[in-house]
Amino acid sequence: MDLAKKQKRVGIVLFDDVEVLDFCGPFEVFSAVRLSEANRRKELSPFELALVAQQGQTIKTTGGMEVIPNYSFRDCPALDILLVPGGWGTRREIGNDEMLDWIRTQAAQVELVSSVCTGALLLGCAGLLKGCRATTHWRSLEWMRTALPEVNVDDTKHFIQDGKFWTSAGISAGIDMALRITAAYFGEEIARATARHMEYAYPDSDERRIDVRWDGQ
Repeated sequence: MDLAKKQKRVGIVLFDDVEVLDFCGPFEVFSAVRLSEANRRKELSPFELALVAQQGQTIKTTGGMEVIPNYSFRDCPALDILLVPGGWGTRREIGNDEMLDWIRTQAAQVELVSSVCTGALLLGCAGLLKGCRATTHWRSLEWMRTALPEVNVDDTKHFIQDGKFWTSAGISAGIDMALRITAAYFGEEIARATARHMEYAYPDSDERRIDVRWDGQ
């Protein structure tokens, strides 16, 4: 089998002040997947990763890491999966009509749409989560409830699937969501082997892992 012809292309949209682990966590999961552990060093991942930015420009993340995307919105190839990370930059991007239009267009074409952290706000502001259950970073749950009253915001889950839409809690939760997406595509055995390779605990439960009522005291 020519695996390169069977790969699912995952497009990860980037913008300035994106949270690093929001996209690097799922990137690591998807790039680490192998259908045969015995051939790990010889085999490609069944996921192909594509980093996409509006103009294809270098992105400066939260913390100052600079990332060179593979594509711009204009030349991005067809995707199978869209992943929208979060971070402080989402506060700017929810007012970026070109960003929202691109997300909306891609969502209509892909098999699966996912978000990490406040990336869910971008999905919501693009009108994609109406009537859906969704979640986000615990600090942004009330923001999401206020800004998106048409969304059923669930603060009890670490990640949520509602139809083709997957959303996760903040930052590291994207790793767990990506592992479960891997299981949805290629089976739990493959996903568990990926987690083991990463020396990461496979997410047996979708229950939220922190107390969202914490007030910082």
